[in-house]
Amino acid sequence: MSEYTLYKNARLLDPASGLDIKGELLSKDDRIASLGEKVDAPENANIIDLKGKCLAPGLIDMRVFVGIPGADYKDTIDNTGEAAAAGGVTTVCVQPNTDPIIDSIAHIEYLAIRAKNALVHFVAMPAATKQLEGKEMTEIGLMSNAGYNTFTDCSSTIENAAIMNRIFKYASAFDALIIPHLAEHNLSKNGCMNAGDLATRMGLTGIPTAAETIVLERDMRLLKSTGCRYHASQITCADSIDVIKKSKEAGLKVSAGVAVPHLSLNEYAIEDYRTFTKLSPPLRSEEDRIAVIEALKDGTIDVIVSGHDPEDPESKRVPYEQAEAGVIGLETLLNVSLEMHHNGSLSLLDILSKLTSNPAKIMGLDCGVLKEGAPADFCIFDLDSPYRIDPDKMISITKNTPFDGRPVQGRVIKTVVSGKSVYDYDG
Repeated sequence: MSEYTLYKNARLLDPASGLDIKGELLSKDDRIASLGEKVDAPENANIIDLKGKCLAPGLIDMRVFVGIPGADYKDTIDNTGEAAAAGGVTTVCVQPNTDPIIDSIAHIEYLAIRAKNALVHFVAMPAATKQLEGKEMTEIGLMSNAGYNTFTDCSSTIENAAIMNRIFKYASAFDALIIPHLAEHNLSKNGCMNAGDLATRMGLTGIPTAAETIVLERDMRLLKSTGCRYHASQITCADSIDVIKKSKEAGLKVSAGVAVPHLSLNEYAIEDYRTFTKLSPPLRSEEDRIAVIEALKDGTIDVIVSGHDPEDPESKRVPYEQAEAGVIGLETLLNVSLEMHHNGSLSLLDILSKLTSNPAKIMGLDCGVLKEGAPADFCIFDLDSPYRIDPDKMISITKNTPFDGRPVQGRVIKTVVSGKSVYDYDG
């Protein structure tokens, strides 16, 4: 027998269609049956009164690192799923730098088996080069034909232009998406924060924005002759934004993303040598942060990601130069992003588009929208609920958040995946 659930008195938000109304949504098993100001529901439907709370498509996070297999002391698939659900994230896109590295169909299937019973959907992003070494292309065609067509070497830059050109040409034949890491090795290998006056005063080696932009400009040159689909997942500076904007205007198949810390923090968050603010790429200047916000406004940047990267205390409680780069972010993806709504920088639907419909469209996923027949994956949140982020209350095993104590407004109160409630805020 089919299971129906009626969500009534909801603020329905669908950025793909521009929908923003007070209404109802009916789900049947794992799909949306109907939605609108008023819908007909069978007598046996479960009824959930949202009392004016927001109901949006479940969030899609395009950049998530998981600890397992290989580093379950940092994180596990189950724990990642629980943290994602608490953040309203219903689809987690997994980076390939696990142990073993996800660079073949066998390794993709291994992850799928491990994630079969997780609370949320796990989507593998296979490596673009074998063992993430940047030397030999993986079986992009074979994996694309098997349904996995997004490839990345995550935090490893493919330095060899000839290899990258070969990847672009091969990927274009299968309409595969390539997501590079933008950090020129010789400019970034010894750095740990943004290059500039602050780095000099702190006695830390800086990484210039040119390290990002140089690789991006090289890739844009190569794309002109290949027609490959390309996504720059972590844009951090004004110069790179200019490159993306011109490439889009030239008709290249380019999209871009930004991690939440880069749109909400600048390099001064590092002033007390807080290793929980160490990222790759690093936090940039305030001018670059503002440029990122403007790029989100005008559509140059399409996607917001968490960059969720759990690191154990031993990797962070060391001198800043020696600390591992990475922060957790699944549980703070939505609430920190909502700051742009509350301060008037972006509309609510525009923010949600960067977290739902845009990543779904870029990756070719059957989710991220509210429409009849779409998956019943929802993020239900209280837009105005204020509180302070408390790492001790976070679900992630590791607590390496850069937002400790930050006041936010907006709380996930329920997450639904395939029609089933997987998270309920208990107050």
